[in-house]
Amino acid sequence: MEFDLVIKNGTIVNASDCIEGQDIGVKDGIITCLGTRLPCSSSTSILDAQGAVITPGGVDSHVHLEQPNTPDGDTWETGSRSAICGGTTTIVAFVSQARHHESLLPLVEEYGARARGQSYVDYGLHLIVTNPTKEILEGELETLAREEGITSVKIYMTYNLMKLVDGEILNIMLAARRLGLTVMIHAENHDMIAFVISALEASGRTSPYYHAVSRPSLAESEATNRAICLSELMDTPILLVHVSSQLAAAHIRDAQTRMLPVYAETCPQYLWLLSDSLKKDGFEGAKAVCSPPLREKPEETDAIWQGIANGTFTTVSSDHAATKFNMEGKGKRLGIIGGKPLFSKIPNGLPGLETRLPLLFKGVLQNRISIQDFVRVACSNPAKLYGLPQKGAILPGKDADFCIWYPPGTMKRFALNNEMLHHDIDYTPYEGMEFENWPRYTILRGKIVWNRDDGGLLGERGYGNYIKRSESTLRGPRDVFVNEWRPPN
Repeated sequence: MEFDLVIKNGTIVNASDCIEGQDIGVKDGIITCLGTRLPCSSSTSILDAQGAVITPGGVDSHVHLEQPNTPDGDTWETGSRSAICGGTTTIVAFVSQARHHESLLPLVEEYGARARGQSYVDYGLHLIVTNPTKEILEGELETLAREEGITSVKIYMTYNLMKLVDGEILNIMLAARRLGLTVMIHAENHDMIAFVISALEASGRTSPYYHAVSRPSLAESEATNRAICLSELMDTPILLVHVSSQLAAAHIRDAQTRMLPVYAETCPQYLWLLSDSLKKDGFEGAKAVCSPPLREKPEETDAIWQGIANGTFTTVSSDHAATKFNMEGKGKRLGIIGGKPLFSKIPNGLPGLETRLPLLFKGVLQNRISIQDFVRVACSNPAKLYGLPQKGAILPGKDADFCIWYPPGTMKRFALNNEMLHHDIDYTPYEGMEFENWPRYTILRGKIVWNRDDGGLLGERGYGNYIKRSESTLRGPRDVFVNEWRPPN
């Protein structure tokens, strides 16, 4: 067989093991074989990994691009560009429903048109549902899963414009169970948060730091436990998104120990940043405003790392939901009212598409997690959970998506600054953080799209394909119920 690309002299890493001494043969964008002494012709490109780790291309399954709530954030072009430069080859972004939208179908068409021809990476779509009408639950979700390959729904337990009450959540879980959809849940107790915000504002405590005070880990803990209870009642698999606290992680771990199909996602900000980032001089703390908020103590970040290592966390995503900082009256500065900070008006979200994999790889280098853990949460599990069978592993028949790192000790250590990144956001919350490794090459379907040492970004806008996703291949409903009652068909 003649190959288009052969990658030599690397350590191939999948979620279960590391493979030494095997080359990777690629033909027509697909991994054809792993083996030794693969035949090369004059038309075969040969890439020498020089002893470096080769991981699957990253799968970032929680990304916000060109949504109505981030008008000053990244576009599909700039966001997907930054993904490629950070080793990510597949993203899943959100079609967002507002309360007044009666149908999801035109929203999917409009948002799909924004992405079409703009992406540097392969991509799929989730749905955010805020108005679960009978027509949506009984007709449109099935149509979108069958025809568009949209097999996941995100719901909110907080935010006035988006939150659902428990009865609405149960109805969505019922439809999701019937259709084999994954339900993603932003779990924070809305009334707790609203009560604390009102009290803080009444006492004049409105600087960015009080965003973290207003959303205590107890609010996340209560909502997480409630979401798990609703899921157990309906026997519907769920994923708790962007889990930030030790308390919430403990509820999830307990549910998993009881063999419930409860999955969890966390993000790099909850591994590396603390709430003191919100105390920076002036309005600088607004750069670190996200929800759930950064937590107070190192014990919290330690618990999240431990949750990756022990399998509590299924995925690590960026939750890239960035807005610019230095725009008068826009972006993060919407939180300045009458010349004074008002934390409740600061747009939530951080940039992180390009830094997700390097930040997680730092944890490997510091022995926080294994390299197999890295692949499991950043590549293989997102592909399994969200119905991306061609992605997430270096195996014959899979898409030839790779992130090749630097051989140990060969990359010059550097301190990150925002100008090094390829997003269209004017800051990074990781400014000044030092890195000992970074993606050297990114390869998407057999094409080198990023070469840090020779040309940088080599990919092209529009090379990314839309992926119609299938059902999750992780454990689904158990047909085990809390009593004799059964969810209706």
